[in-house]
Amino acid sequence: MSADARPSLADRLAEVVEVTEAHLADADRDAAFPVQALDALRRSGLLGLLVPVTHGGLGGSVRDLVQAAETLGRADMSVAMIFAMHCQQSAALVRHADERLAKALLPRVAAGEVYLASVTTEAGKGGHLTTAQAQLTDADGLLEIDRFAPVVTGGAHADGFLITMRAAGDATAHEVSLVYADREQLTVEGTGDWQPMGMRASHSAPLRLTGRVPAHQLVGEPGHFHEIAAHVFGPLAHLGWSAAWLGTAAGALGRVLRLVRGPGGRARFDTTSELLLTRLSRARQRLDMVHALLHRSVSVVASGADLSRPPQQLLLNSLKITASEQCLAAVDELVEAVGLRDGYLKNSPTRLELAVRDLRSAALNYHNDRLHLADGRLALRDQGVTFA
Repeated sequence: MSADARPSLADRLAEVVEVTEAHLADADRDAAFPVQALDALRRSGLLGLLVPVTHGGLGGSVRDLVQAAETLGRADMSVAMIFAMHCQQSAALVRHADERLAKALLPRVAAGEVYLASVTTEAGKGGHLTTAQAQLTDADGLLEIDRFAPVVTGGAHADGFLITMRAAGDATAHEVSLVYADREQLTVEGTGDWQPMGMRASHSAPLRLTGRVPAHQLVGEPGHFHEIAAHVFGPLAHLGWSAAWLGTAAGALGRVLRLVRGPGGRARFDTTSELLLTRLSRARQRLDMVHALLHRSVSVVASGADLSRPPQQLLLNSLKITASEQCLAAVDELVEAVGLRDGYLKNSPTRLELAVRDLRSAALNYHNDRLHLADGRLALRDQGVTFA
């Protein structure tokens, strides 16, 4: 097939959205991982969005990732977050895997054979990226993994795992390595249930992973995961998550507007009401704010700027904090605007009840309090108050 004849990004996403919408209610009710949506992501080639064309991928950009996460978020925030986090993992492999691992693994990711899960959480430290308790050990030339994680999004369905662990040898908790393991190289044991308020389809249940992998499956330099965190994990997480949250809130606003302007809605809603119009205005204003901050952040990341500098870190952290707060606040405005019947009930076509439950997780997903503490320290280093 010629390049011109290949499906567009929008066409690929439309296929996934259609499947996602068809199974949305069941996945939320049962807290079931969206296997049908994942199958559609595999078929569409979207699991290889950020994989270079030379490895069979789509060769997509950060802007493509944001567009995709926002589009999927309008259908289901769980699917959008699952996809965004997979892309974060694939980007780390593209940039930091050694040649042997890249040649073996990236074509499989591009072909839809490998859905990647991230294993960064630990009991006692939460999702803090740059410390680790469990340690890699060198066993007869192989790296031995024994790792428990209290939260692993989609881990029960993953084909491969990127795992943070304390580096082998005499390493401190801040000398963290990233290692890749195929599912077949591990014993994967689920150790708990997943019954959350929202994000139910993400199926982020705890896992214990044990096994051995060759040394070339280290990703990046031993003990230097902080560099991957600063340049890949952190920036792409904040961009992808924020796009998913924006999509969820924008989808909710669109459904409310269609209800209010539709034949049934016109009989029940007074579109000249100052209270209704003000609430719609506030919701839209919040989303425009997030959209502007998101696309400024995309421009900075795409420019190749040094993302470890305080202004860039402050911008990306501000994006995450602002998006997590303002998208939830916008949906809350919409609940107030349309009331109990259309804003609070599970069977409302607006799906505001689901959007509120899902978006309530956003501030907790790498907690905003932790980012504010980091931003306070970064602000002290930027006495000139420069902006990225």
